[in-house]
Amino acid sequence: MSTPAFDPPYVSLDQRDAALRRSGYALLSPDDVCRWLPATEPELTSLHQAWEDLPPDAYLKDGGRYRRRRHSCFMVDGDRVASTPHRAHWQPLEYNALHGGMQRWFEPMQPQTLALPVWDRILVRLGEAVSSLHGARPWFVEAHPFRIDTTDGIGRPTPEGAHRDGVDLVAVFMLGRHAIKGGESRVFEAEGPAGQRFTLLRPWSLLLLDDARVIHETTPIQPLVAGELGWRDTLVLTYRRDGFQGD
Repeated sequence: MSTPAFDPPYVSLDQRDAALRRSGYALLSPDDVCRWLPATEPELTSLHQAWEDLPPDAYLKDGGRYRRRRHSCFMVDGDRVASTPHRAHWQPLEYNALHGGMQRWFEPMQPQTLALPVWDRILVRLGEAVSSLHGARPWFVEAHPFRIDTTDGIGRPTPEGAHRDGVDLVAVFMLGRHAIKGGESRVFEAEGPAGQRFTLLRPWSLLLLDDARVIHETTPIQPLVAGELGWRDTLVLTYRRDGFQGD
């Protein structure tokens, strides 16, 4: 029996900030994302091509082979974007009980990807969103291109379970799904009972999370057809004030 797909509760661009303040999250449709950045479909397709060359994640403590990723860091200050020296991804155990407390050195994003004009536009626009929420300042940004696949029969987008990331804003772009079921997004109040569940199906939908107020997770994926490889591609960007975690 297939898992039901719950419709995403999209909000309009002009309601983004109000939704973030009210609920701790806001979900934008692909059409609004393209207008906001702005970006054309060919530009976003060119960026997504980089997901075909993501190295395996060698740090999965559950022994899985289902995750591929890269990792790069940036400083965003207004409309200025600067790459920072390559560094390990580090989180405290408080925020990641499975993989926290360890330095994870992933391969950086490729120079040709970072040279695409749409890349800086994405970083700047998200900087504006988090500044609207928390006040303008320089932002320390970590970029995580992910591919979760069904190599092991099941793929886990969030093997650590429902969590916070220890940052000011989390942005999750849905880039694409292929031959899978599952992968339901879940957002819950960090200090309350309210929650929301939905399935991101449309490429370039964008989920924005006020990390101090909500916890989030994505349910496992499985192949639609037994023996056929499926995958789910996302781009996760985190914005944090005052430095990177682990500094």
